[in-house]
Amino acid sequence: MPVLFVIEDEAHAEQCGEHSTLEEAVAKLRQLAGIPWSEEPNVAPCTSWRTCGRRYEIVQYETSSHPWKELRRTPVLEINAKGTFWQKEFEYQSD
Repeated sequence: MPVLFVIEDEAHAEQCGEHSTLEEAVAKLRQLAGIPWSEEPNVAPCTSWRTCGRRYEIVQYETSSHPWKELRRTPVLEINAKGTFWQKEFEYQSD
């Protein structure tokens, strides 16, 4: 079964990247976590961006049919003026 992992900003219903593995999607989110909330691509696309933020999820789709079938939606990372917040199971561990 072909699958695709899509990073989505749940707060703004905006897709932010497609990846062939979960590991690739998490690696991309780790990159995003290193960018301030007030800079692209983390700055929220709304007019109230200063009090808003991004709520990134990884959505897993089965892609053999059209439209794709959503299999799982997992909240992973929130970035806003107060900081960067990982869901516990995805929390970055430095080597």
